[in-house]
Amino acid sequence: MILLLLAAVAAPALASRCPAGASADAAVCRALEANAAGRPADAAFQFEAAAAAGKPGDPATARALAAAGNLWIAAGQPGKAALDLDRALAGTGLQAEQRGEALLDRARAAEAQNDLKTARAKVSEATATISGDAFLWYFSTALAIREGDVPAAKLAIGRALTLAPNDPTVLFEAGHVSSMAGEEATARNFWTRAAAGDPTGATGKAAREALAMSEVPLSVRRPVTAPAPQRAPARPAAQPRS
Repeated sequence: MILLLLAAVAAPALASRCPAGASADAAVCRALEANAAGRPADAAFQFEAAAAAGKPGDPATARALAAAGNLWIAAGQPGKAALDLDRALAGTGLQAEQRGEALLDRARAAEAQNDLKTARAKVSEATATISGDAFLWYFSTALAIREGDVPAAKLAIGRALTLAPNDPTVLFEAGHVSSMAGEEATARNFWTRAAAGDPTGATGKAAREALAMSEVPLSVRRPVTAPAPQRAPARPAAQPRS
């Protein structure tokens, strides 16, 4: 999934060149540059360096670790993500929404490691502070599908649709849930809307494939999945928060 740099870092303004040295600000600057260049593993490493250069117990240190965890997920290394996120969440440096978003990333790391029990526990904990985040409910839907809990998936996708009613990724997943529930006409409606909302993108392509597959008998139908978003639906690309 996509797309969420949960931890905020009080970063210096990016200039044409980051300052030299091993300070936390210099490491954050390098992390932001690496992230902007599409190198999430390098960015995660630099956020870890920023945390190492910071003071234990400083909220900025926790935010840097949470940012590193998010980027390790983007880099396909959920084990490293889990370690950094657990360190970020161990103290009191992350509060309110920042803590909720870090918990959601911890759930994502657990799901990627097939630890569905931990993933569900972290999602439930995150709900206390970020229940207004459409991606929380999108992820909860996908997790419920893996858990084989169709009623829970329907409840979660309903919340996601309330928060992001026109997001193609949410619409695609809503179609998937409806199909699992045997509501084929509703599923096709959601997929049609997803395809129209993303006519040239990967989600739109997946929705068109799902529509075509819906005409195939169930006995030979294969599942179609859209690329998992890395951040919340309709949320811009990863940016640090202060």
